[in-house]
Amino acid sequence: MMDFLPVLLGSDANVYGMARSFYQQYGVTSVAVCKGALVATANSRLVKIAVLEPRLEEDDVFVSTLISFARRNTGRQLVLVSCADGYTILMARHREELAAYYHFACPDLQTVLDLDIKDNFYRACERHGLSYPKTATCSAQTYQTVELPFDFPCIIKASNSAEYWNCSFPHKKKVFLAQNREEYDAITAAIYGSSYQDDLILQEYIPGDDNCMRVLNAYCGLDRKVHLMALGRPLLEEQTPEGIGNYAAILSVHDGELLARMRAFLEDVGWVGFANFDMKYDARTGEYKLFEMNPRQGRSSYFVTASGYNLAKWLVEDVLLHKDLGYTEADTESLWMIAPYGVIRKYLKDPELLAEAARLKKEGKCAHQLFCKEDFNLKRYLWYLRSQANYYRKTARYYGNKSLRD
Repeated sequence: MMDFLPVLLGSDANVYGMARSFYQQYGVTSVAVCKGALVATANSRLVKIAVLEPRLEEDDVFVSTLISFARRNTGRQLVLVSCADGYTILMARHREELAAYYHFACPDLQTVLDLDIKDNFYRACERHGLSYPKTATCSAQTYQTVELPFDFPCIIKASNSAEYWNCSFPHKKKVFLAQNREEYDAITAAIYGSSYQDDLILQEYIPGDDNCMRVLNAYCGLDRKVHLMALGRPLLEEQTPEGIGNYAAILSVHDGELLARMRAFLEDVGWVGFANFDMKYDARTGEYKLFEMNPRQGRSSYFVTASGYNLAKWLVEDVLLHKDLGYTEADTESLWMIAPYGVIRKYLKDPELLAEAARLKKEGKCAHQLFCKEDFNLKRYLWYLRSQANYYRKTARYYGNKSLRD
């Protein structure tokens, strides 16, 4: 067995999912280096908080913290994994300093910046013939006077996800939906009243329920070739202000034509490492409209491992073993959840999808992001039960409300 240590940047549900992947494939406990300890990784035997550094997102602190950790752990090969956009940018910026201590797969800095910033990503979509919603941008100087090239309702979201993550204002949400100009004015004024001063993306609303969304996770090797692609169909999104856009349940699906187009895109731009795309099927045009690309595996990416395609395996066999990975498209059936199944059963309106979810659950082809029998202990299990009960309460409170006002 290889003697290596996964070093995961962050402490959220994405980190826990990656730690499960490493544990399932290699029986290894991961460590987390993060700026704050979150409950998703608390009381776990699969991942331990090794370094807690509140200033981790500062360049000099990021580099010195990781090098110091590596020097204290010279007896094992270290595999570094970003679990947030900002950490991928930092890894790309300091790849030369980190490469002496860690094994990792990360794109070069300019490629990350070209695709992580949403308006840059849409320009890349144009060049590659990929569809995206009608879009405009505004700045702190123009948001009050901008004219939209489409009718309301209007989606409003930050162009710079990393900067938006660190700002704070009342009623903050990941994504807003303005039904009219009055709501648009209130939302944009609230955002620009905070520390966030970068551009906003203003986008046409694509009609359809949450199950019209698709989520794609891919792994691209050090050779800049795509080696794994896995597509999921969200059944329901989270409903809280901070959780809008995150998925509550996903069915694994397959669409060879869509995957071929996305594979060509990733190889054309020379991507390296994990990538995650969110898109929505537009019944008006028969096209998938891309919303964003995240320079990492998605928060819900454990659905890939749960369907039989372990994300850690592709990374380790590339950066440590340097194997010829070939190309794989995930095509098995499975159900992934982070919400309780009862929430899915209550709020999923499509009877065919609900029947499919029920069948997979009955057949045991399902997994919960935060419950792992190998990680059972009383503290974690009690937290898990409380968090699942809270899903019922918060979904009932926020379901169907995407405006500024709660």
